[in-house]
Amino acid sequence: MQLSLEDLRQRLPSGGLFGGGSWRWSPQPLVLTKAQARFIKSLGHPLARFQQTCDSMYRRSAAGSIDSWLAELLDEGKPSWLVDLQREQGSAEYFPQVIRPDLILTDKGFALTELDSVPGGIGTTAWLSRIYSEVGYDVLGGSEGMIEGFRGLLPKGGQILVSDEAADYRPEMQWLCEQLGANYEVVAAEQFQMGDSDQLYRFFELFDWESIPESRHLAEAAAEGKIHITPPFKAHLEDKLWLALLWSPALRRIWSESLRGNHLKRIQDIVPFGWVLDPTPLPPHAALPQIEAHSWQEVAAFSQKQRQLVLKISGFHETAWGSRGVFIGHDMPQKQWAEQIQQALEQSNEQPWLMQEFEEGKLVEHPVYREDGSIEMMKGRVRLCPYYFTDQKGKTEFAGCLATLVPADKKKIHGMSEGVLMPCVVE
Repeated sequence: MQLSLEDLRQRLPSGGLFGGGSWRWSPQPLVLTKAQARFIKSLGHPLARFQQTCDSMYRRSAAGSIDSWLAELLDEGKPSWLVDLQREQGSAEYFPQVIRPDLILTDKGFALTELDSVPGGIGTTAWLSRIYSEVGYDVLGGSEGMIEGFRGLLPKGGQILVSDEAADYRPEMQWLCEQLGANYEVVAAEQFQMGDSDQLYRFFELFDWESIPESRHLAEAAAEGKIHITPPFKAHLEDKLWLALLWSPALRRIWSESLRGNHLKRIQDIVPFGWVLDPTPLPPHAALPQIEAHSWQEVAAFSQKQRQLVLKISGFHETAWGSRGVFIGHDMPQKQWAEQIQQALEQSNEQPWLMQEFEEGKLVEHPVYREDGSIEMMKGRVRLCPYYFTDQKGKTEFAGCLATLVPADKKKIHGMSEGVLMPCVVE
């Protein structure tokens, strides 16, 4: 029970998928343990509650009921019109309806390195799930889980607005629309005109708003309840900063009061410890928690062994997606590491950065096709991207999971040409 390399390539949609299907292929899905699959399938609701809590904390900070520095930090670098609109009461109950965490498979379990609410890979995961299901694999999420999950976002149909910046993902979304039916279509976000549809899926990052002529009108119409668009125009929810703010000593009490205890623990169990980069000097008696350094200059001078750390740009920037704004400390020369930290500190008033502890992916072996169709056992590291969809009644459910296997010498795990994309099954 396996697909040949020729079968896989011949079954590619005529319009292609992400990257034209240029990744490497496997004859079988990635096998997860029952415990791993159970954990992944149950993670959607806690993640949705986490995002809702983030939004609530932001709004409370903006209103002055908790410390104002939180909203001020999250608003840095954003245009004032967007800040004003995301604070509108009409926007309060709108949250991303697609949640995709990046989970690194480690020796200890999982490490959540990103929480994406404008994720690519939906159509590709849907296609892979169907193809491997057709030859008999019991794919996690089922053959049609991804397609039906997306349908729940826009049950009566609608338009998917794909920007030029996200053009690599246009083929997979066009294939997805073909499966959903005639009431769904992909349109160029730059060419969309208000009035064409009131049921919309936004497939463009908010940093790119100036390239989309109708961006502001879309945000205003959504805040007034005239259209339904997901993800909502809430730039603060597209920031990676929350993964560091989760560990802020100043917010510890608010987190514990705002998020149910078992949900908070589940999130903290998988999110690596992190810090927001701030150039403000610490008092003489203070230290950065966990790494016990008195300043970021000390961190910049760390030895390679001490630099098991990851520096990331937070969001609202063209390098904040696709792992382009990610710098792994022990994988860089010390001079370059120090320069990158200095750059991040200098940008902190207009573009926030965060740092996290680096979690090493565990080594796994999996069969992979060579170019001639023969099979090798590849040793590498795995990123799992489960997809959760929240329907219009507010119910969040698991729909499918994309596994990306990259060679063992790669520190970053993403959809590179040397990577292997596949769905998952349970042992």
